[in-house]
Amino acid sequence: MRRAISSDLTFIYKFVFPPVWIGGFALATIWLFGAGGSFTDASGNPPPPEMKWWFLLATLAGGAFIYWLCVRLKRVEIDNAALYVSNFLQEIRVPLRDIEDVTENRWINIHPVTVHFYRETEFGMSIVFMPTIRWFAFFTSHPIVGELRDAARRARGESTSPPAA
Repeated sequence: MRRAISSDLTFIYKFVFPPVWIGGFALATIWLFGAGGSFTDASGNPPPPEMKWWFLLATLAGGAFIYWLCVRLKRVEIDNAALYVSNFLQEIRVPLRDIEDVTENRWINIHPVTVHFYRETEFGMSIVFMPTIRWFAFFTSHPIVGELRDAARRARGESTSPPAA
């Protein structure tokens, strides 16, 4: 039985948020470069000239970060034998035994999880997904990380118990 392990918000983070954020900042940047002098504060002062450069920097840096964080997200499901990974256009099946490692970034609020594979897949040597949301679980490891590691070990016939000290 397949079970979703990626968040239902993956589609929004992958396809809605990036164009809204990047588009909004890009339009503001274009406006500042083109007609920035027509905007004034309550005292009639235009924005400082360096503001357009800060907006350009924010657009470029923010766009790169959002691409790195959001655009590469995948939808992921699991069953007893495999991961099912989708980019919303194509779905691939990756046997659990092909999982080399599972890592996560606890410092980013969506806790992106990266699954590294032993061999190349249609999506590369690794995929990134946004796990289901856990409220008030700041900076703690998402349980899916350990679950995927254990599932990969079981699929390879390895022990899932921690080594004896």
